[in-house]
Amino acid sequence: MDLSESIEIAASPERAFSVLSDLTGMGGLSPENTGGQWLDGASSARLGARFRGTNERDGDEWSTIAKVTVYEPPTSFAFEVTWQRFRISRWEYNVEATESGCRVTESWTDRRNAIMRAEGDDDNFTRVEFTKESIHATLVGLKRICESPSA
Repeated sequence: MDLSESIEIAASPERAFSVLSDLTGMGGLSPENTGGQWLDGASSARLGARFRGTNERDGDEWSTIAKVTVYEPPTSFAFEVTWQRFRISRWEYNVEATESGCRVTESWTDRRNAIMRAEGDDDNFTRVEFTKESIHATLVGLKRICESPSA
């Protein structure tokens, strides 16, 4: 399962990339992620850096580990997410310059196996539908932050 969405932002690609690659600040963009911390001595994104992300939805809290797999400022940033020893997802951000600023595309690949998908969904929650809304909310939040006068 793959999903993606793009948004036009009136800000430089460098500004958008800086906000996206600051995983400690992702809690200000994502409706599910609440932030987290860099691991193994890392203090910012770089190829191979690991990050413990904290998440919350409907009162449930959990953490995952993200490993940066692509770090090419200011155009490409991606990370793989695991929970315990299970591959969960891949998140990728591509930033391209435009006449008015940049276009950011956020992509998600569901890496869960069929059993994990079935256990993760129920009558009131479907991960794919939630993720569609989450991607949109994250991009709108990114646009708001990047275009704010204090940016």
